[in-house]
Amino acid sequence: MHTEPNKQPQNMQTGYVPPQMNHGGHELFDVHEVLSATIGALNQAMILRPHVKDPELLDILDRQHRFSLDEYNITVEAFKTGKDPSHPTGTYMMKQENDFVYGMKSTQPKSPMQPGAEISDEMISGFLLSSAKTGATARAAAALETCNPVLRRVLADSIPNCIEMAYELSIYQNKHHYYQVPQLAPEDMQGLLNAYTTSQGQPSMPPPTNLQ
Repeated sequence: MHTEPNKQPQNMQTGYVPPQMNHGGHELFDVHEVLSATIGALNQAMILRPHVKDPELLDILDRQHRFSLDEYNITVEAFKTGKDPSHPTGTYMMKQENDFVYGMKSTQPKSPMQPGAEISDEMISGFLLSSAKTGATARAAAALETCNPVLRRVLADSIPNCIEMAYELSIYQNKHHYYQVPQLAPEDMQGLLNAYTTSQGQPSMPPPTNLQ
Protein backbone atom coordinates (compact mmCIF):
# COMPACT_ATOMS: atom_id res chain seq x y z
CA MET A 1 0.00 0.00 0.00
CA HIS A 2 1.49 3.34 -1.03
CA THR A 3 0.96 6.08 1.54
CA GLU A 4 1.99 9.72 1.62
CA PRO A 5 4.00 11.08 4.55
CA ASN A 6 2.20 12.71 7.50
CA LYS A 7 4.82 15.45 7.84
CA GLN A 8 5.49 17.71 4.87
CA PRO A 9 9.05 17.68 3.46
CA GLN A 10 11.07 20.87 3.80
CA ASN A 11 13.92 22.49 1.88
CA MET A 12 16.43 24.36 4.06
CA GLN A 13 16.42 27.34 1.67
CA THR A 14 12.89 27.47 0.26
CA GLY A 15 10.77 25.82 2.96
CA TYR A 16 7.79 23.64 1.95
CA VAL A 17 8.46 21.15 -0.85
CA PRO A 18 5.40 20.17 -2.96
CA PRO A 19 4.92 16.42 -3.66
CA GLN A 20 6.05 16.62 -7.30
CA MET A 21 9.34 18.21 -6.17
CA ASN A 22 9.91 15.80 -3.29
CA HIS A 23 12.94 14.14 -4.91
CA GLY A 24 16.65 14.25 -4.22
CA GLY A 25 19.35 14.59 -6.86
CA HIS A 26 20.64 11.01 -6.68
CA GLU A 27 17.05 9.78 -6.81
CA LEU A 28 16.31 11.67 -10.02
CA PHE A 29 19.35 10.27 -11.81
CA ASP A 30 18.78 6.68 -10.65
CA VAL A 31 15.06 6.67 -11.50
CA HIS A 32 15.88 8.10 -14.93
CA GLU A 33 18.16 5.07 -15.40
CA VAL A 34 15.37 2.70 -14.33
CA LEU A 35 12.78 4.24 -16.65
CA SER A 36 15.17 4.46 -19.62
CA ALA A 37 16.23 0.82 -19.14
CA THR A 38 12.58 -0.23 -18.86
CA ILE A 39 11.76 1.46 -22.16
CA GLY A 40 14.75 -0.33 -23.69
CA ALA A 41 13.55 -3.69 -22.37
CA LEU A 42 9.99 -3.10 -23.61
CA ASN A 43 11.24 -2.03 -27.05
CA GLN A 44 13.57 -5.03 -27.22
CA ALA A 45 10.70 -7.42 -26.49
CA MET A 46 8.64 -5.79 -29.24
CA ILE A 47 11.51 -6.11 -31.74
CA LEU A 48 12.17 -9.75 -30.82
CA ARG A 49 8.52 -10.88 -30.79
CA PRO A 50 8.23 -11.62 -34.55
CA HIS A 51 11.22 -13.99 -34.30
CA VAL A 52 9.76 -16.20 -31.53
CA LYS A 53 8.96 -19.75 -32.66
CA ASP A 54 7.88 -21.48 -29.43
CA PRO A 55 4.27 -20.65 -28.39
CA GLU A 56 5.24 -21.04 -24.73
CA LEU A 57 8.00 -18.44 -25.02
CA LEU A 58 5.63 -16.14 -26.94
CA ASP A 59 3.13 -16.41 -24.09
CA ILE A 60 5.84 -15.55 -21.54
CA LEU A 61 7.03 -12.58 -23.59
CA ASP A 62 3.50 -11.20 -24.01
CA ARG A 63 2.52 -11.61 -20.36
CA GLN A 64 5.74 -10.05 -19.12
CA HIS A 65 5.48 -7.18 -21.61
CA ARG A 66 1.91 -6.34 -20.56
CA PHE A 67 2.80 -6.42 -16.89
CA SER A 68 6.02 -4.43 -17.32
CA LEU A 69 4.28 -1.75 -19.40
CA ASP A 70 1.66 -1.24 -16.69
CA GLU A 71 4.37 -1.12 -14.01
CA TYR A 72 6.31 1.42 -16.09
CA ASN A 73 3.21 3.63 -16.32
CA ILE A 74 2.54 3.73 -12.57
CA THR A 75 6.23 4.35 -11.85
CA VAL A 76 6.13 7.36 -14.18
CA GLU A 77 2.96 8.56 -12.42
CA ALA A 78 4.56 8.35 -8.97
CA PHE A 79 7.78 9.93 -10.27
CA LYS A 80 6.03 12.94 -11.83
CA THR A 81 3.44 13.59 -9.10
CA GLY A 82 5.13 12.33 -5.92
CA LYS A 83 1.75 10.83 -4.99
CA ASP A 84 0.10 7.42 -5.13
CA PRO A 85 -0.34 6.24 -8.74
CA SER A 86 -3.74 5.36 -10.21
CA HIS A 87 -3.48 1.82 -8.83
CA PRO A 88 -1.05 -0.11 -6.59
CA THR A 89 1.84 -2.18 -7.91
CA GLY A 90 0.61 -5.60 -9.00
CA THR A 91 2.12 -9.02 -8.37
CA TYR A 92 3.47 -10.91 -11.38
CA MET A 93 2.45 -14.56 -11.39
CA MET A 94 4.33 -16.99 -13.60
CA LYS A 95 2.75 -20.09 -15.16
CA GLN A 96 5.84 -22.31 -15.05
CA GLU A 97 6.33 -25.09 -12.52
CA ASN A 98 9.33 -24.28 -10.34
CA ASP A 99 11.28 -27.46 -11.07
CA PHE A 100 14.90 -27.24 -12.18
CA VAL A 101 16.82 -30.04 -13.87
CA TYR A 102 20.26 -30.13 -12.23
CA GLY A 103 23.47 -31.32 -13.79
CA MET A 104 25.64 -30.56 -16.79
CA LYS A 105 25.20 -32.04 -20.25
CA SER A 106 27.86 -31.74 -22.95
CA THR A 107 26.99 -29.02 -25.48
CA GLN A 108 28.72 -27.10 -28.22
CA PRO A 109 30.71 -24.06 -27.01
CA LYS A 110 28.85 -20.78 -27.37
CA SER A 111 30.11 -17.74 -29.26
CA PRO A 112 28.73 -14.39 -30.49
CA MET A 113 26.37 -14.68 -33.43
CA GLN A 114 27.64 -14.19 -36.97
CA PRO A 115 26.05 -11.88 -39.58
CA GLY A 116 22.98 -13.48 -41.11
CA ALA A 117 22.57 -16.00 -38.28
CA GLU A 118 19.06 -16.92 -37.19
CA ILE A 119 17.62 -15.28 -34.06
CA SER A 120 16.73 -18.33 -32.00
CA ASP A 121 14.41 -18.84 -29.03
CA GLU A 122 17.51 -19.47 -26.93
CA MET A 123 18.82 -16.00 -27.80
CA ILE A 124 15.45 -14.35 -27.25
CA SER A 125 14.86 -15.94 -23.86
CA GLY A 126 18.42 -14.98 -22.92
CA PHE A 127 17.80 -11.33 -23.85
CA LEU A 128 14.60 -11.28 -21.80
CA LEU A 129 16.32 -12.93 -18.84
CA SER A 130 19.13 -10.36 -18.88
CA SER A 131 16.59 -7.51 -18.97
CA ALA A 132 14.70 -8.89 -15.97
CA LYS A 133 17.90 -9.32 -13.94
CA THR A 134 19.09 -5.83 -14.85
CA GLY A 135 15.68 -4.44 -13.89
CA ALA A 136 15.85 -5.97 -10.41
CA THR A 137 19.35 -4.60 -9.79
CA ALA A 138 18.55 -1.10 -11.09
CA ARG A 139 15.34 -0.81 -9.06
CA ALA A 140 17.05 -1.92 -5.87
CA ALA A 141 19.80 0.68 -6.38
CA ALA A 142 17.25 3.41 -7.14
CA ALA A 143 14.98 2.53 -4.19
CA LEU A 144 17.95 2.83 -1.83
CA GLU A 145 18.57 6.39 -3.08
CA THR A 146 14.92 7.51 -3.22
CA CYS A 147 13.67 10.15 -0.77
CA ASN A 148 10.03 10.29 -1.90
CA PRO A 149 8.24 7.63 0.18
CA VAL A 150 5.61 6.78 -2.44
CA LEU A 151 8.10 6.39 -5.28
CA ARG A 152 10.43 4.41 -3.02
CA ARG A 153 7.63 1.93 -2.28
CA VAL A 154 6.63 1.67 -5.97
CA LEU A 155 10.24 0.83 -6.88
CA ALA A 156 10.65 -1.59 -3.97
CA ASP A 157 7.40 -3.39 -4.77
CA SER A 158 8.49 -3.87 -8.38
CA ILE A 159 11.72 -5.70 -7.48
CA PRO A 160 10.01 -9.04 -6.62
CA ASN A 161 8.22 -8.88 -9.99
CA CYS A 162 11.55 -8.59 -11.85
CA ILE A 163 12.84 -11.54 -9.82
CA GLU A 164 9.74 -13.60 -10.66
CA MET A 165 10.08 -12.83 -14.37
CA ALA A 166 13.76 -13.78 -14.33
CA TYR A 167 12.91 -16.99 -12.48
CA GLU A 168 10.22 -17.88 -15.03
CA LEU A 169 12.65 -17.33 -17.90
CA SER A 170 15.47 -19.27 -16.24
CA ILE A 171 13.13 -22.24 -15.73
CA TYR A 172 12.09 -22.02 -19.39
CA GLN A 173 15.74 -21.94 -20.46
CA ASN A 174 16.63 -24.80 -18.13
CA LYS A 175 13.81 -26.97 -19.49
CA HIS A 176 15.15 -26.52 -23.02
CA HIS A 177 18.78 -27.08 -21.94
CA TYR A 178 19.75 -23.50 -22.77
CA TYR A 179 20.64 -22.85 -19.12
CA GLN A 180 22.26 -25.66 -17.17
CA VAL A 181 22.56 -25.73 -13.39
CA PRO A 182 25.51 -27.66 -11.90
CA GLN A 183 25.39 -29.03 -8.36
CA LEU A 184 28.14 -29.59 -5.83
CA ALA A 185 29.07 -33.07 -4.69
CA PRO A 186 26.65 -34.25 -1.94
CA GLU A 187 29.27 -34.07 0.81
CA ASP A 188 30.25 -30.50 -0.20
CA MET A 189 26.61 -29.45 -0.34
CA GLN A 190 25.93 -30.91 3.10
CA GLY A 191 28.99 -29.17 4.48
CA LEU A 192 27.73 -25.79 3.31
CA LEU A 193 24.12 -26.46 4.32
CA ASN A 194 25.26 -27.35 7.84
CA ALA A 195 27.79 -24.50 8.16
CA TYR A 196 25.27 -22.35 10.08
CA THR A 197 22.79 -22.91 12.88
CA THR A 198 20.05 -20.78 14.37
CA SER A 199 20.68 -18.55 17.38
CA GLN A 200 19.23 -19.91 20.63
CA GLY A 201 17.34 -17.57 22.95
CA GLN A 202 17.49 -13.79 23.21
CA PRO A 203 21.04 -12.52 23.81
CA SER A 204 21.73 -10.10 26.63
CA MET A 205 22.64 -6.83 24.91
CA PRO A 206 25.69 -4.94 26.21
CA PRO A 207 24.80 -1.60 27.85
CA PRO A 208 25.40 1.59 25.83
CA THR A 209 28.42 3.55 27.00
CA ASN A 210 28.06 6.89 25.18
CA LEU A 211 24.53 8.01 26.05
CA GLN A 212 24.33 11.54 27.48
